[in-house]
Amino acid sequence: MLAVLAVVLLILPGLVVDHDLSGAQLAAADRLNAVNNVRTTLLQAVGGAVVLFGAYATWRQLRVSQDGLNATREGHVTDRFSRAVDQLGSDKLDVRIGGLYALWRIADHSARDREAVISIMAAYLRTHLPWPPQEPEAPAAEVSINMVRPLESRAADAQVALTGLGVLGQERRPEWLNVSFTDLRRADCDGLWLNGVNLDGACLEAASVYQVNLSGASLIAANLRHAELGTSILRQVRCTEADLRGARLVRADLREADFSGADLREANLRKARAHRTVFTGADLRMADLRGCDLSGADLRQTKLESALASDLTIWPTGFDARTAGVVVTEDPGAEPDNLLPAAAITRQAPPLRST
Repeated sequence: MLAVLAVVLLILPGLVVDHDLSGAQLAAADRLNAVNNVRTTLLQAVGGAVVLFGAYATWRQLRVSQDGLNATREGHVTDRFSRAVDQLGSDKLDVRIGGLYALWRIADHSARDREAVISIMAAYLRTHLPWPPQEPEAPAAEVSINMVRPLESRAADAQVALTGLGVLGQERRPEWLNVSFTDLRRADCDGLWLNGVNLDGACLEAASVYQVNLSGASLIAANLRHAELGTSILRQVRCTEADLRGARLVRADLREADFSGADLREANLRKARAHRTVFTGADLRMADLRGCDLSGADLRQTKLESALASDLTIWPTGFDARTAGVVVTEDPGAEPDNLLPAAAITRQAPPLRST
């Protein structure tokens, strides 16, 4: 390299000048000045090449260092993931809760592990809260809902898993997730993203599902008695054969949902949007439909005796509400917003008048 540099800086400038002169004579001082100019240009070129080479070498070193840091980070994440999963099998409640929060934190910082964490939380709910209940300490399936404690007090770890699943589910891919046949009585689901979740056969009796995104979810044969579903999004949800007696669906978005064969006796659907919703064979006796938009709804074989309606209720074209046994009464007016989150409203589930 030194020899090449010497040739470039000492010999090559004179050859370049002689070549450009093509045999012409030039004064010694002028020739020396010309050689120096060529030498300066070549020196700048060599310096630029050295700078570029140094930049490339630095970039390569940074790449190698970054790859090493990424490998170390992935190793740390894997270790944390394994320790968190091990904690879920602990006999101590606080250790299990810590493991769930650790997984939640990993999902927040590692997009690659997000789907795995969500699947683990769903599996945790299915195995720890099966429906019907299998553990002797769990409330029996036939016990009155007023005797069942809220989920956050009777199974705090399961409530953490449910909340984490619903928060992380906002960016879930794929959207389908299995949480079927789980015991979610009096669960707190307020504000969660449960769109596309499979809740078939699950029990959400008296659960707080306020302002929840359930669009595209499946609730086939689910128990939603006395559930608070106010202002929730249930677009294109499948609630066939579901039990929604006494459920509150005030101002809920039920557009294009399927409630075929569902039991909606005494349900509160005031101001709900049920455009093109299917109620084929559903039981809506004694339901409150005042201000409900049922335009384009399928009400074939729907039982509507003693259901309440008002002049603001919008029926499908050609539907005769009075012939169906609907009681038309005064509209209650604007529905007030809940001052407290639904989960903070402690209320006893009233006994159902229908049997």
